[in-house]
Amino acid sequence: MSNKRRRHNAGFKPKVALEAPKGIEPIQAIVARYGVHPTQVTTWKKEIAERLPELFGKRSDHDATAATDREDQLYRKIGQLERQVDWAKKNQELGL
Repeated sequence: MSNKRRRHNAGFKPKVALEAPKGIEPIQAIVARYGVHPTQVTTWKKEIAERLPELFGKRSDHDATAATDREDQLYRKIGQLERQVDWAKKNQELGL
């Protein structure tokens, strides 16, 4: 008899994993309630702890990316305007 692997959705994992560090219930009680292996709960708990700084750091990374994109757009616009000014000066010199 082979056991089929269960796939847990993205909402289930943090729900279970966030109960473990609270310390209100032992991991065995959480395992019994959700029907998940204790090692899996511990793994999810570690993964959440590792990714929390990344979660809060993304906001500043996103802002930096947006600022860089805006800066690139402005430099392109400056280049375009400089070309237009150079073209106008050239045509003025030629008397066109």
